[in-house]
Amino acid sequence: MFESADKIETLIEAMPYIRKYQNKTVVIKYGGHAMVNEELKKKVAQDIAFLQFSGLRPVVVHGGGPEITDMLKKVGKKSEFVNGLRVTDGETVDIAQMVLVGRINTEVTATINMFGGKAIGLNGKDASLLRAEKVLSEVKENGVTKEVDIGFVGAVTAVNAHLLNSLLDNDYIPIIAPIGVGENGETFNINADTVAGEIAAALHAEKLIMLTDVKGIFEDYKNPDTFISTLTFDKAYEMMMKGTIDGGMIPKVQACIHALNHMTSKAHIIDGRTPHSILMEIFTDRGSGTMVAK
Repeated sequence: MFESADKIETLIEAMPYIRKYQNKTVVIKYGGHAMVNEELKKKVAQDIAFLQFSGLRPVVVHGGGPEITDMLKKVGKKSEFVNGLRVTDGETVDIAQMVLVGRINTEVTATINMFGGKAIGLNGKDASLLRAEKVLSEVKENGVTKEVDIGFVGAVTAVNAHLLNSLLDNDYIPIIAPIGVGENGETFNINADTVAGEIAAALHAEKLIMLTDVKGIFEDYKNPDTFISTLTFDKAYEMMMKGTIDGGMIPKVQACIHALNHMTSKAHIIDGRTPHSILMEIFTDRGSGTMVAK
């Protein structure tokens, strides 16, 4: 009986948030442990389907770095990274496209649909959803910064927001693989965090939610007492300069800042290892993770 009462209280708590976010767009960057743990995969899919049932307009951008690395190992290629970006030659970008589009995108789409959602798989080549151009990586040697060509790694130059809004208006959930198309039809592998930020900006999303493998941002990741519930832009820039925000967290924070600077209302970095963390962030008073704020 008490368990039923608790469930009812949870529904009552969610009610004002369901009303608040009716018909609002929420962009979710799906990655990390939640993409490899079978139980968490189902929980994330349930969350995304629930958002649609509740009248929200979810858009999902997924990564797939570990899976790409595994496939490269199988064909005898070593993964190299510069500033967190994978060095991507012609063979590597073909493998990335095969893994991201052919395997992961199909699986994520099917799992959400299994729970009653109306998910549709896309990549950046579909109707030129993600126009892209080559990006060079900056490295420092002996105090001098220089640009390095890391292959078919792209930066988004344009998002086909009309396509996404058309799908959302017809109750579909776009599931997007971070593959972009160049001016001459080239294939570009793009950081999924960056893609999520660009899409949130293009859609003027209500929320951008980044799933990762930590609780959020810490002043000192070794000290749980230094957890930061709200990260301001100034604090974020300071921590990136000091190196306390580094590695794979940098593109997540930069994506949040970019989205917030382009009419996205809120951005959050949350722990995808926690079951139903998406619903906790959106539909509960306590929320989840670190909110990035101007």
